[in-house]
Formats: sequence, structure tokens, C-alpha cells
Amino acid sequence: MKACVLQTPAKVETNPLEFAEVTIPEPGEGEVRVRAHACGVCRTDLHVIEGELPPRKSPVIPGHQVVGVVENAGKNAGRFAVGARVGIAWLHKTDGTCEYCRAGAENLCNAPEFTGYTVNGGYAEYIVAPESFVYPIPEGFPDEQAAPLLCAGIIGFRSLRLSGIKPGGRLGFYGFGAAAHVAIQVARHWKVEVYAATRDARHQKLALELGAAWAGGTFDEPPKKLDAAIVFAPAGEIVPAALKALKKRGELVLGGIHMSPIPSFPYDLLYQERMIRSVANNTRQDGEDFLRIAAEIPIRTHVQSFPLRDANRALNALKNDAIPGAAVLRI
Repeated sequence: MKACVLQTPAKVETNPLEFAEVTIPEPGEGEVRVRAHACGVCRTDLHVIEGELPPRKSPVIPGHQVVGVVENAGKNAGRFAVGARVGIAWLHKTDGTCEYCRAGAENLCNAPEFTGYTVNGGYAEYIVAPESFVYPIPEGFPDEQAAPLLCAGIIGFRSLRLSGIKPGGRLGFYGFGAAAHVAIQVARHWKVEVYAATRDARHQKLALELGAAWAGGTFDEPPKKLDAAIVFAPAGEIVPAALKALKKRGELVLGGIHMSPIPSFPYDLLYQERMIRSVANNTRQDGEDFLRIAAEIPIRTHVQSFPLRDANRALNALKNDAIPGAAVLRI
């Protein structure tokens, strides 16, 4: 099969992914093999490819927002019929036995596996995954539209939940890429007022088109104090600015898996019971709940598609904020 393989982490400007012929994977017990049709390109892929996340498998096929159809199944795998359209996300597998899994917090599992990071992912024609961690894709979403829902969508949804935002509340988004452009559609569905702070004028325009009450530069102060905010951009220097925009008891959620160092800031920004919390991965329940709501709204993703062999080009465009919405590989 054709796949984009990372031999060694390197800056994406060096085009480190090798478009190569590799062996088609065989499903093990409890697994299915999926013929991939589309795979979203995520900022987490950048962190994996550039080594900002410590390498866990080498070589590795990146990609963790995969939409395709079940081709065959391993022993004791019968959840999906052959030909069923499914999605594969970041959380590949958990141990199911650690204290976090037992407490319903499998996103914090002590021994997790991650698609496109610790196991091969979706920048390929075929991928295998445990059937219990695979999602049925609702009807109504074309493959390329569905792919960004599987990470950008799910993580944005978890971030919204953890922010504690209520209908009628004011919510800030810092960074307006793939996750934010999906999350705003959920927030508006919940009757939340959204304020978008992002450095790129194209992303500001998209935020306004999707219903933001205001859009400005990353460090511009919103015209009203916020009940909560989510930082989607992996830039630690945004944290003090976001705290400054919050009301008393406001909650700041950091939605990325990696972030540059957070600078020191005056305690006054945190005082009056403001709170900072991170988002770590997602649970399967997050994914199931989000996909159901996504179909109800229905969410429409803004995508720019690339052929699989152009994965390096897609990643470079993502790194340089040249993708309004989400990038998706056609496979």
C-alpha cells in the first residue's frame, strides 16, 4: 500500500515524510482493517513529525482523523459489517485496568496507545484499529467533511465541556484553526456568544462568518469580559492575555497536546478564583456524544484537500496558518 512514512522527526520545511510502498497491515484479535478514504491533518501531527512530542515509534505513519470503510476483521471482531463507514481517532487503545480507566477517565490512561504516534496512523491506504475504539460515522457527512470531526471536533467539544460555559455566556477562542472552526458551531448551537482572537485575517473572517460576535488579533482585548476562554493555539504567551480577558471565576482551558512555555505573569491575573486547566486526549464517550450532536446541528467543516502524496505540502500550509478551517488528505 502507499503511505507517508516518518523515518526521523524533522522540521516540516524539510519535507520529512517519505511517500513509500509499505506492507498492508493485518488485523489482530478484536481489530478491523479499514480502507482509508480521507485523513485530517492535525496540529498534533506537526508536533509528532517535528519531534515536539518525544518519538515513541520509528518509523511511524502519522495521522489520526481517519474515515474509511471496514474491509475485514480479525478474530472475535464482529461489531462492524464489511463495508461499514467508520472513523478512527487519536485514542487508539487503553489498558482498561488502571485507576483512571476504572474511574471513567480513560483519556488519562497510564498505558495508552495513540493513532499515528505510538502505532501507525492514517496517512496510508489501510489502517488497523481495535473495533471498540472505532466510531460509526453518521450519514450526511462526506468523507472529507467527516475527517476533521475525529480530533479537531472531539477535542474542541471536550474543551467546551470543560470550560463550563452556559447558554448566554461569553466564550473566547484564542487561535481559530480546525478545532475552533468546529467548536464555534457547537457553541452557537448552545446559544453561546463567541469572541475570536487570532492573528490571521482569513481566520478572523471565517470566525465572523460562523457567527462570532467579535474577531480581533491574538492579543487584542475583547470588547466584553469573558465567562470562559479556550486557547487552541500552541503558544504559551497567549495565556496571560486570555486570563486578562476573563471575568471573576472565569475558566481558561488549554486545548492543545503541546504548548510553548508559559511566561510568568502577575498573580492578579489569576486572583478572584480564575482557573486554568488543560485538556488531555479524549474519552470514547466524548467522541460518541460529539458525533451525535454534530449530526443534529449539522456541523459543516471548511476543508482544503490534498492528495496523500502531498502530505508534506499540507503540513507546511498548516504550520504557516494558510488553511482556513481544516486540511484533509484524499486517499
